[in-house]
Amino acid sequence: MTNFVPIFPLSIVVFPGEQVNLHIFEPKYKQLIQECVKEGKPFGIPTVLNERLEDYGTLVHISSIEKTYDNGEMDVITSGIQVFRVLELIKDIPEKLYSGAIVSYPTNFDDGNRALMQQLVKSIKELHQLLHVQKKFQIEDLHLKAYDIAHHVGLSLKEEYEFLQLTREIQRQEYLKRHLGKILPLLGEMEALKEKIKLNGHFKELPGFNLDR
Repeated sequence: MTNFVPIFPLSIVVFPGEQVNLHIFEPKYKQLIQECVKEGKPFGIPTVLNERLEDYGTLVHISSIEKTYDNGEMDVITSGIQVFRVLELIKDIPEKLYSGAIVSYPTNFDDGNRALMQQLVKSIKELHQLLHVQKKFQIEDLHLKAYDIAHHVGLSLKEEYEFLQLTREIQRQEYLKRHLGKILPLLGEMEALKEKIKLNGHFKELPGFNLDR
């Protein structure tokens, strides 16, 4: 399936199911939001990476306009629907300030491994503990998908964009597994180093080496 969507390019990656809060202040995007609300239509957020508009993004639905300011600026809550790929960019649209795109929607296979998912959740909790970060998922652990946890593992924008292009749940799970497998040992070493530095200068109760051994 292909169709036309108005687009709001941003230097972020939005995942399906994710809530994204936006402050709208540019005239063209004020128009985009107003029209999408009036017509009950979604819009697309394609990712901008290194000042380049990339091909992949996520269709989002406007959940609510939380606040409208005197100057027309808005605080908007959106939620991710599905991943799209830009087939054709349409920069100029008659009587519109914003741009749009003809997009397609890659098939997304939900064939993940439940045991692997449980392992990932456990690793993320370990990561947060090492970082002294308090994070709570909005969904019960049993129902979590890779999209739900991807923003909680410290991926760079480039890595998040790579992740967005994966069309199978098992691929997404494996991607997160590799990432956590790299960073957890490093963080563990850093935590041990911090403890060693803290002990420097303290009185140490250590056994002497026995020369008669």
